[in-house]
Amino acid sequence: MQAGKAEVGYTPSIPSLTLSVGCCSKLLSLCPPSQRYAAASWFRDNIKKKECLLFSEGKKEGFCQCGYPRSLHEEAALKPAGGAGQSWDRHQHTHEVPTDAFGEVVFGGLGQKTSKYARVSIDTTPEVLYKLLTEQWGLTPPNLLISVTGGAKNFYLRARLKSMFHRGLIKVAKTTGAWIMTGGSHAGVMKYVGQAVRDQALSSRSTHGQMVAIGMASWGAIHNRQALGLHLARYSMDVQGQGRLTCLDDNHSHFLLVDDGTHGRYGVEIELRSRLEKLISQKPLGNSGEIGLKIPVVCVVLDGGPGTLNTIFNAMLNGTPCVILEGSGRIADVIAQVAGWPLARVTIALIHQLMSKFFGSEYNTFSALKIIEWTKKIQDIIRMSHLLTVFRISEEQHGELDVAILLALLKVSRNQETGARDSWQRQLELAVAWNRVDIAETEIFTEESQWKSRDLEQAMFSSLTGLKPEFVRLLLENGVSLGRVLAQDDALCDLYNHLPGCFFLSQTVRRVHRGARSGPQGLFVRGRAAPDHGARISMSHVSEEVRHLLGSFTEHIYPSKGVSNEGRDEYSITVSLDPGTDLFLWAVLQNNRELAQIGWEQCKDCMCAALAASKILKKMAEEVKDAEETEQMMELANIYEKHAIGVFSECHSCDEERAQKLLIRVSPSWGRTTCIRLALEADDKGFVAHHGVQMLLTQIWCGELAVENPLWRVFLSMVFFPLIFTGFLGFSTKQLQPLRGCSRLASLYGSPLVKFYWNILSYFGFLFLFAVVLMVDFQSAPSWLEVLLYIWLATLVCEEVRQLFHDPDGFGFSKKAKIYISDLWNILDVLSILLFIIGLAFRLTTELFYAGKILLCIDYIVFCLRLMAIFTISKTLGPKIIIVKRMVMDLFFFMFLLSIWVVAYGVAKQGILIHNEGRLDWILRGAVYEPYLIIFGNVPTNIDNAEFDIESCTIDGSNPLKPKCPLLNDHQMPAFPPWLTIFMLCVYLLFANILLLNLLIAIFNYTFQVVHDNTDSIWKFQRYELIKEYHTRPAAPPPLILFSHLYLLIRQALLCRPAHKKVELLQAEEEELLSWEALMKDNYLLSTRQEQSQSIERRINDTYLLMFDLQCVLYSLLLVSPPIPSLLAAESEPPGAGSGEGEREEAGFHVKARLFSYPGAKGPRFPVPEEMVPWEVTFGSYDPPTYDPEESEDCLDGIITDNLTELISNVLFLFLPDPLSRNPGGRTGLIGRGALPQLGANPVLELVLTRNQDRSALEFLAVWDQFQESWALPGVSS
Repeated sequence: MQAGKAEVGYTPSIPSLTLSVGCCSKLLSLCPPSQRYAAASWFRDNIKKKECLLFSEGKKEGFCQCGYPRSLHEEAALKPAGGAGQSWDRHQHTHEVPTDAFGEVVFGGLGQKTSKYARVSIDTTPEVLYKLLTEQWGLTPPNLLISVTGGAKNFYLRARLKSMFHRGLIKVAKTTGAWIMTGGSHAGVMKYVGQAVRDQALSSRSTHGQMVAIGMASWGAIHNRQALGLHLARYSMDVQGQGRLTCLDDNHSHFLLVDDGTHGRYGVEIELRSRLEKLISQKPLGNSGEIGLKIPVVCVVLDGGPGTLNTIFNAMLNGTPCVILEGSGRIADVIAQVAGWPLARVTIALIHQLMSKFFGSEYNTFSALKIIEWTKKIQDIIRMSHLLTVFRISEEQHGELDVAILLALLKVSRNQETGARDSWQRQLELAVAWNRVDIAETEIFTEESQWKSRDLEQAMFSSLTGLKPEFVRLLLENGVSLGRVLAQDDALCDLYNHLPGCFFLSQTVRRVHRGARSGPQGLFVRGRAAPDHGARISMSHVSEEVRHLLGSFTEHIYPSKGVSNEGRDEYSITVSLDPGTDLFLWAVLQNNRELAQIGWEQCKDCMCAALAASKILKKMAEEVKDAEETEQMMELANIYEKHAIGVFSECHSCDEERAQKLLIRVSPSWGRTTCIRLALEADDKGFVAHHGVQMLLTQIWCGELAVENPLWRVFLSMVFFPLIFTGFLGFSTKQLQPLRGCSRLASLYGSPLVKFYWNILSYFGFLFLFAVVLMVDFQSAPSWLEVLLYIWLATLVCEEVRQLFHDPDGFGFSKKAKIYISDLWNILDVLSILLFIIGLAFRLTTELFYAGKILLCIDYIVFCLRLMAIFTISKTLGPKIIIVKRMVMDLFFFMFLLSIWVVAYGVAKQGILIHNEGRLDWILRGAVYEPYLIIFGNVPTNIDNAEFDIESCTIDGSNPLKPKCPLLNDHQMPAFPPWLTIFMLCVYLLFANILLLNLLIAIFNYTFQVVHDNTDSIWKFQRYELIKEYHTRPAAPPPLILFSHLYLLIRQALLCRPAHKKVELLQAEEEELLSWEALMKDNYLLSTRQEQSQSIERRINDTYLLMFDLQCVLYSLLLVSPPIPSLLAAESEPPGAGSGEGEREEAGFHVKARLFSYPGAKGPRFPVPEEMVPWEVTFGSYDPPTYDPEESEDCLDGIITDNLTELISNVLFLFLPDPLSRNPGGRTGLIGRGALPQLGANPVLELVLTRNQDRSALEFLAVWDQFQESWALPGVSS
């Protein structure tokens, strides 16, 4: 054929279909040339097409028996003599040549849909086609293959069945990662599959989750196939002009066009499609593990004729399950009609009858022999009932088509000849691969399946590597041991090597490669993230990266134990104290919210884990460049901060002492750090601002002094310290023994609170001394006061140096210096000290004496500003200082806008008024200073001629004390136009005074409103830094602090005293504390779920209130109409008329339920007299109090207070079931559920111990209640 000649000029520049996973959706023209050349070379070597070798004229003149005309045959095919009339055979008279049709096809119309295609020979091996799909086209191997077959033309689905088919096919393909294989044409069932793919593509936002629909069609039966010779083809669907041929469906994603060298023949692809499906069914499932599962294949049948019956029969012989859609027509309905019947009833006559019913006029073309053959096949199909599933819309056992498809595969798995345990495991692995938790819950985890923990471990690992949180939760609920899963060899390391592409993985891979270049310990990553390097991540790499994210103050979470002989890091098999912590950290590092929540629920040290997650996520959010990913990380970080707050709230409300111990205990699982430290490093202001944390900080602030001490007593004791020995000042009650003698004195002056106030007094003394020296005693030779000032400042410098080098957390000098400089108050300290040193140097010289004094005066301002730091501890002034700091930042931005107007107006004014001013100071005065003063109301007089005085200025600018006169005219008056300068001044005042100043006020107001809500938490967070500073500060204030510095120097440098070590809990105490914390976490999770459910209850309550209003309207209608006896029977009866009233009189009303005091209630009951107890009696003044310790909306008594409301309630009882929940015994004087667990009956099971020794009397055990002074059963109050 002529097409074959095109292969002679085959060049490397042909675009290729070889795309990586990341660029599957791009056109081939965007691929690199080397990639296109490699793809073209692969296609030329592996993919062939068929060509006719012998022109044998058929019935139609000029056309070969292959279907192609003479003009499309090569010359060699026309030469053999006697070709005409010979029997043409495709096996003998065709040969293979490299294909010339592959690439991408762009369908015309709206959307410009693009698909991949290739023309392949019918003799192509299935292995080559599978490589084409997975390697060249980049498709991920499927977890399920759905082969859809059925009617090709004149096929119509009813609306309901069509909707269920679309919905089921989309769901099963999306959840399982399935491939869908069809005939690929725009007709029949293939068209409906394409529409389902289109619907899914329209509903999906991303391209990564698109369905894979592979169409295998006959090349010779495709209409407009001449357009597919190009490698970037544009295909037009001409359904009207296709004739006997068919068009490709534009909704399929891939096409394999099977060529056998013929034209116009259908069904060419069936054989190759069958072989390809069989090959795929023999490929291992991606997560099958040790079970050895293969990719399951299912055949879905809609409508169809005799050819479809053969397809079903052959598929079932190969062990492929088939799902028949009843109601789709023809052969599908015939099989569905007899499915489940005894074979004796499936007769030839019955098949004749059903064929006639469902095939219509087409039945007349069937021969009796064919009917008999089809009857036999149908009987064999029915006999293989484990492979046959009929989806009936009328039945609810399947529900949806996707469930029917998956259940059909599970049914096959159950009937395979394997053990029961292997069968259940196979089904579970299939459900995990499909990510169908609903199937697993209903079909696998049943009473029949007795699961053991070890049987679920492989499924658990598959769920983790597949990132399937719902399955992870389901398996944990069914008893899988997370510790055993992670304790397997390299299990946790494999999880990190199977991480999807994420920020943490990219950072870790860089760390691996850096380690490989720096030393022999190069362990590389092999996985999805780095397929180009055969590299593997070790746990030491993970530990290093986690320590980088947490901070250098932590230790390695997974400490390395050296390098083994195989060249890889060894670490403990039990890699941490808690497998839940390992799972939680692994999920947090990949920013997976669902898995992280499951892992956190399994953590023992949950509060520390939540704070560590907040720190890690915020650190990653700072380093990641993707804005959307940053937002997700920050959102997840805030969630875990709320979790930490919730758990700590539960702990603090239960036991304050234990809760505070949780804050300061060292966590072995998280780098041997504390919760409070993690919260501070993570900038979790909400957690630090918690009342319990602030109580701990207050206790640290007071030291061993009692928190309840008034400040005036502390001040008096600071001055007159003997008062502490008289009991004047209280000390902490946590001491095992009372403090005596020197211990009390050390506790007083060692308290951070006392240190703070001594330093305040010292600082005020320093400022007073500084002011006296500057204003009174600043002589050429330093006086003794000035020398004292210098000594005082030297002690301040020593303290700042001590703070800079004091590193109890092990940060290192570089990071400690960064932390020191990041504090605004430290910057002011450094600035004030530098200015003082420079001013002192100038002051000691004769030439710069006065300049030195000026610098010292300016430095005094900085020292005074530093005074604001002492007010940060104040609960009143501290938040205000934060607001001031934020407003200062706004002021800087405002000054930038203001400077534009000031300079613009000032330069223009100066240029108009003054001609060629050469004095710089007067230029700045006229261009900047005067316009700035105008804002504050100082309007200049030189902008017009009204107040001009030539004596007040100098004409040539020779007088440095006078401004230069403006340009004068002949009359010795200013020559500038006054109307222009006045107009400019008005415009300037309009924008500068009115617009910009009001803008500044609005900015300040907005900042105040925004910051004011958070100032309390910000202040509480920053309060810690001040407490920490004074907790480690020497007791003596400056200048006496110099002696403390000498003592510390001798102690640490000369005596080499060890640094302070963190106090750790004993193992038993640690386990007890963590168990209690886990219990509090469960309470928090339970309350959280209850809050979520209460939101629904709140909606129900709103609906109830709406119904109540409607009933009130109904009552208003009843007032204007005659009373209905059935509705108002209770109101019309007089008291005592009914039998119930007489029974109540005999029995008497409740008495104890009307006692004034109710246990736990704040006030007494509302008094209810005996005759007012019945609800039938009107009690207009009845206004009982409410008592409900849990703030429930249930009512124990009722809320009816008058006849109107009582009548409304009677009406409501006819429409709503017990809406007011009144006490059936009558009024009690109290509203609410009280201490009862629930409304209505509260049954209690009591244990009664009895004996009958002499059979004369039955004895029971009772105890004497001293408080009630009565006998009672054990454990029961009288």
